[in-house]
Amino acid sequence: MFLGLTGGMGCGKSTALRFFAELGFHTLDSDRIVREEVLLDPEVAAAIGARWPEVIEIRPTNSGRDDREAGTVRREALAALVFGEGETAADGRRWLEELVLPRVLARWQAAFAAEPTARWVVEAPLLFEKNLQKWFDFTVCVTASSTSQLSRLTERGLSPSFAGQRISKQFPLAQKTELADFVLSNDGTPEALRRQVVLLADRLGNARR
Repeated sequence: MFLGLTGGMGCGKSTALRFFAELGFHTLDSDRIVREEVLLDPEVAAAIGARWPEVIEIRPTNSGRDDREAGTVRREALAALVFGEGETAADGRRWLEELVLPRVLARWQAAFAAEPTARWVVEAPLLFEKNLQKWFDFTVCVTASSTSQLSRLTERGLSPSFAGQRISKQFPLAQKTELADFVLSNDGTPEALRRQVVLLADRLGNARR
């Protein structure tokens, strides 16, 4: 079984993913894949650096000279560029998604091929935006009120204005809820979300598609 997990920023997707893992599901966190694998790929970093040199942290070489091509992507600076307002930011975001998404999907495919009979849950923030639901047997959307979203995002260090900008770049939660096969509500405690995950996992154990 392949389950696609999505929702808005600050809704609790990662928490739900952890609860699925505790129930024995194999899990993939697409944001982690981007953060810890894709953006560390020298080819990806070089492409990003060619477009936005200012987001690359320059590394010194053994000779003592700075080497931008060997540098790493400063994710906060990159996010500020692509999640800003205006067509320039939108163009940059589309370009970045076209660069990153195929590499993320390749990692999904490799993981699925290695464990084809496992129960998989994949956290995919842009599941519906990028029409990725065809990869999955079922889709799940984690929802929360806008107040809860903003509170959680500001706790992570995002300013309220930038958090709002990030949220606005995804499909509205109402649209994701309509598209999803199942919905988990996360305006309560983590334990309340855990109980919903347990109930859904039990239901999916008897589900067929």
